[in-house]
Order: sequence, then structure tokens, then C-alpha cells
Amino acid sequence: MSHTVAELFVETLKSAGVTRIWGLPGDSLNGFTDVLRRDKSIRWMHVRHEESAAFAAAAEAEMTGDLAVVAGSGGPGNLHFINGLFDAQRSRVPVLAIASHLPTAEIGSNYFQETHPQELFRECSVYSELVSDPSQLPWVLEIAMRTAVEKRGVAVVVVPADVFFADAPDRRPSAPIRAAAPSVVPAQSELRAAADLLDAAGKVTILAGAGVAGAHAEVMALAERLQAPIVHAYRGKQHIEYDNPYDVGMTGLLGFASGYRAMEHCDTLLMLGTDFPYRQFYPSKAKILQIDIRGEQLGRRTPIDLGLVGGVRETATALLPLLREGRRDTHLKDSVAHYAKTRRELDGFANDDGKQPIHPQYVARLIDELAAQDAVFTADVGTPVIWAARYLRMTEKRRLIGSFTHGSMANALPHALGAQAVDPKRQVIALAGDGGLAMLMGDLLSIRQNDLPIKIVVFNNSSLNFIELEMKAAGIVPFGTELHNPDFAEVARSMGIGGIRVEKASELEDALTSAFADPGPVLIDVVVARDELSIPPSVMAAQAKGFALYALRTVMSGRGDELLDLADTNVWRRIFG
Repeated sequence: MSHTVAELFVETLKSAGVTRIWGLPGDSLNGFTDVLRRDKSIRWMHVRHEESAAFAAAAEAEMTGDLAVVAGSGGPGNLHFINGLFDAQRSRVPVLAIASHLPTAEIGSNYFQETHPQELFRECSVYSELVSDPSQLPWVLEIAMRTAVEKRGVAVVVVPADVFFADAPDRRPSAPIRAAAPSVVPAQSELRAAADLLDAAGKVTILAGAGVAGAHAEVMALAERLQAPIVHAYRGKQHIEYDNPYDVGMTGLLGFASGYRAMEHCDTLLMLGTDFPYRQFYPSKAKILQIDIRGEQLGRRTPIDLGLVGGVRETATALLPLLREGRRDTHLKDSVAHYAKTRRELDGFANDDGKQPIHPQYVARLIDELAAQDAVFTADVGTPVIWAARYLRMTEKRRLIGSFTHGSMANALPHALGAQAVDPKRQVIALAGDGGLAMLMGDLLSIRQNDLPIKIVVFNNSSLNFIELEMKAAGIVPFGTELHNPDFAEVARSMGIGGIRVEKASELEDALTSAFADPGPVLIDVVVARDELSIPPSVMAAQAKGFALYALRTVMSGRGDELLDLADTNVWRRIFG
């Protein structure tokens, strides 16, 4: 019995373990979605915007490590995928995008809705190809899927509308497509050189990124042998922060003073599975040893003295017995003590001081305290990622997902869709900015339609708050950042989602407790202070000058009341101390 190309697609996806597809239907996709309708074994996850579908698939892939799938119609339909696919590609998660296209005979004629998807998506993918003839299958589809799972990125298969209905070629089926799990260890001579470099150092600090996933015990053993404090990049937080006596926090624009200090004070920095991008936060004088599974990453962000290609877990295991024992613990103790001081200061900001609006730090602290020990958090780019970095405490089972490399707004809600779909019984909490939520607010409807019990906490400060902070740091009076928001709780209720609005800190704990206990989806709209400062751990002279210029320009522009609000909100802090 002959099969159509669309039927071959669905059979191949099923054999690879795909159980859901995110997307929005359209005429050029009809051949594919009709097979899904008849087959019934793959769930169609309907969204209201294709960008949300791509973000959701990225979060699903992040949660499972397996291939996630999106499908969209031709022209503007699949073009909407592009921002979410950039996020998936830069987060290095395996996503297959099925992009339908014009009928074959119309391609190249400037036809209605014509684009060239295989070219559009080339920059945000590891593979992008047009199927112009059924004989290309199943080769192109299998190559795309294997490339996505092995290179951990986005693969795009573009299929003209008529090709879906064509007969598929006969070919014996391949084995189900699953990611391989190779063990990559540097050569013994390279390991010996790394050990010599580390043994010669008096003060070693470890910088851990997303590449330490699955290597918690091995990194702890390295830190113990080296007596090294561990600083983490944002994407490393969920993998290394928990059960870690060597933890000294995060560095970078959203990080802690203690993390920056531990790196600046070391004489050798050991980089483990990190692509931390901010050059100004690397130590100015230390020697640097970098270990990464991808050789092309070595030396990309800062000059290095030695680079090793290998998995963090297996390389740490091989390196450990080569390292000398009996190191002094002065650097470690000093760094951990400084972190404890920094932690106390940060925790001091996260309280109910009886003022209105509510401090956003207090919101994040209560979310952390009340959330389940295996909760999944998503956080919008902007100030929510700052509060997530500083106040959400990871456990072995908690997860934290965000657009930490691509840096897109509006990710928290659709990332939560993908995370919740993986396990509807697991607690998923989105820390959403008011600006980010508004961008893809239509997909609140997708929560109800797909029956996903997501909890959304909106940090409602009526502004593009992080952008305002950037302007102030540059000495610019904020412009174009004010938001006239609705009552988001009322919006949620109108869509069939529970809605709670909180304007007083004294009401916040009860509201969050009630929402988290609700078996269905709930949105908590929390009115938070707009003028909270979130200064990076190393305040550059240019930034200090910028704040001074901002103060002067604010008064001269007749907006001195804003400066008074800023001073009042942050009255108990030393901004530049």
C-alpha cells in the first residue's frame, strides 16, 4: 500500500518518539494536519501565534533533551517562527520545524505569500532544506532530525503544499532516531598539561556553565581537590547551584558582587562548559583553562592559556587523579565568606517593608519559598530574570528555563506552555514581565485550550523596566518605556483562567499560596515598584557617571519627582559602595 509524503512524515516522527507538535494550521499545511487528525497518536498543540509555538517547542526540548516539533503554514505563518527558533538554536536544544510552502509550480513567481523559508531560517538552524520532489524523502527528513539531535539545534524541512499529497518513495525504514551519547575525553598529554597548570596555581576559581549538566558530583570533587569557589553563568545555575558548599553565586550583568570578586581575585580560572559572553567580567590577570565539548568555543570570549575538548563529566573524572592534594583553603574560605555577606545584603532587600508598591525582590523570594521542590520556573528577559537569578534557589529537581542567550522578551509564557505539556502534573511557574506578557498575551488562550495548569506571576511595574535601567546607566532620561497596562487578572479571568491582583505586600503570601494550590491555571498580577535598582556586580566608572548625568538631566527636564521616587525606593542601599 502506497503512503503519501505526509503519512511518511508522521510515521517517521512517531518512530522517533514524538508525541506532540506545536503549531497553527493553514492551507499549505492541510495535507500534514489531516494525517495527524486521522492518525490521532500525535497531539496537536494549538497556539495563537507561531512564535509561541517555537518557544514552547524549545522549552519542551530543554526539559526532555529529545526532539520537539513545530509546524506552520507557508509565508507569514512559518515566518512567525523565526524569533522562537533563534532562541532554540542559541539555547542548543533539538527542534524540528516543518515549514510548508507554496505549490511547487508557483515557487519563484512572486506568488501570494511567497517567501523562501529554507533561506530565511538558515541563520537560526543547523540544517535547512527544501523538499522539491518526493524522491528526496525520507532522506531529507531523517538528515534533518539526526542533525537536530546530534548538533543540538534547529533543523528546518520546507515542504510545498502539493508534495505532502504525493506518493512517498519506498525504502526500508531506518532505526528510530535518537541522540547518541558519546564519551569525549582529552588526550592524556592534554590532561597532564591541564593538571600542571592547575597545580601551579595558588588560587583557582571555577566558572560553570550549562555544560556542567549531569556532572554535579564530578565538579564538586574538582572543587574540593582544588579548594576552588564555583561561580556560575546563568545557564549553569540550575545544574550546579544546589547542594554546593563551594557556591559563590553568579557573575555578569545580572550577577553577584561575590561571583565577580571570586573570578577577579583568582590566579587561574577553570572554565567548565560555559560560553559566558561578557568579556569585561573575566579576570584581568589570571591564567585561563577552558574545557568544552565544542572545540570551536575555546578562546571565543577571552584569551586562554590552555583549551581542552571534552565532556565536563568525563574530563573532570579523568583530571581529578592527576591533581595534587593538600591545597590551602584561604581563597575558598574568603570567597565563600564574601558570598555569605553578599547573600545577606540581597536577602535584606527581599522583605515586606510596609510600602507600596511591593518590592519585586520580595515577590521572587516568596515564589521561591512557596514553590514545589521540583518546580519548573520560566523567566522573562528583563527584570524578572534578575530576580530569578538572585532569589530562586535551585534544588536537584528544580528547573529554570529562559531566553538566556538569545535574550528575547515574551519568552516566559510560551516557555511555560512547553514545560507544562511535558508533565501536566508538575508545578510550572512563569515569572512574567508586564511588557513581555503583553507581547504574546493572546497565548493565554492556549493555556486554557490545551488544558495546562500553568501559574503566571506578573511583575507589573507599568514600564519596560530593564530598558529604563539601561538608559539611566547611560545617563539618558527614560523615554518611550511607560506602559499603560490593563488589570491582567481581569484579562485572565475573561479567558477562563483564574486571576488574582495583589497591590499590598501583606496580601501577597496568601495570594501565591492560594494560586499554587489551585489545580488549574492562575495568573497573579502583582503591582511592584518601578524604581528598583539592580546594579551589576562591577559598577564601571562610565555607569557611575551615567547615573550622575541621569540625575542632573532628570531635574533639568522637570522630572525631579522620578528621582525622588528612585531615592525613596532605594534609600537603604549604597548604590556605588
